Amino acid sequence: MNITIYDVAREANVSMATVSRVVNGNPNVKPTTRKKVLATIERLGYRPNAVARGLASKKTTTVGAIIPDISSIFFAELARGIEDIATMYKYNMILSNSDQNKDKELQLINTMLEKQVDGIIFMGGTITDEHVKQFKTSSVPVVLAATYDENNAIPSVNIDYGQAAYEATKYLIDKGNTTTAFISGQEDSHINQLKFDGYLRAMKESSISINEDLILKGDYSYDSGIEAINQILEMEKKPTAVFVASDEMALGVIHGAQDKGYRVPDDIEVCGFDNTRLATMVRPTLSTVVQPMYDIGAVAMRLLTKFMNKEEVEEQKVILPHRIEKRNSTK
Repeated sequence: MNITIYDVAREANVSMATVSRVVNGNPNVKPTTRKKVLATIERLGYRPNAVARGLASKKTTTVGAIIPDISSIFFAELARGIEDIATMYKYNMILSNSDQNKDKELQLINTMLEKQVDGIIFMGGTITDEHVKQFKTSSVPVVLAATYDENNAIPSVNIDYGQAAYEATKYLIDKGNTTTAFISGQEDSHINQLKFDGYLRAMKESSISINEDLILKGDYSYDSGIEAINQILEMEKKPTAVFVASDEMALGVIHGAQDKGYRVPDDIEVCGFDNTRLATMVRPTLSTVVQPMYDIGAVAMRLLTKFMNKEEVEEQKVILPHRIEKRNSTK
């Protein structure tokens, strides 16, 4: 049997308005009445109808989070940051997996809006004109997390990916690696392009000619890291270092090199990107760019709460700090 607010009011011998005030924490209720209503709620097992409350207040206290891969350690850390801040501000979260498929992403955005969420945090690969159009016409605020909008049309939280990649490549070059390979992520991602630009800038500033054979394409997966290092190790002139666009691919690089009898870092140095928990699980431990995933999620959610509550927002494009964490995969 579904217990309603009417049942609680009848059993407690109060009005439905009084029950509503107790449920919503309104202070204008006598302590004795509040105690009686709460006891009745507990005895009957009444659960307030969130949908009905949302219709009355025009708020559902629910936010939608769309992420590319729920099984990824990287996105799991981001989602945790979002959820912790959402909980702090008393919002529930609906989490959806998009598989980085544009059609599915657009469909999920519509689904979130149909569910009357108060705001959306979006994480994806490439922000197209179709994405921007949907975000701009949305009835609720949208914030991008670890997702780059090159037109700066949508509020976002990121790091400076180009500068981070430049510093990682320069770190390897300064250690005497004049032949440094680059293993990229998904080709159509603007963030991947920024990382590639950072790699090229470091090479050119050091007057090192660009060898196209040392630029390989991956997809951020472990298997693509293994495939890439296998190609590298078949080259006549092998590079002495590899900068990899994600930690997961970097683990594939390390294991692939070890499987072929090469030693890391003695024969080849490896630097990753993200600083996920994987970086300290592999042996040797992985030198990598620290991208504060949890903080990106947390700051994105806090930014969204400001928009939802119509607070003043000074900066809509937030850039968080990064650094290079030097471990044992480099000398």
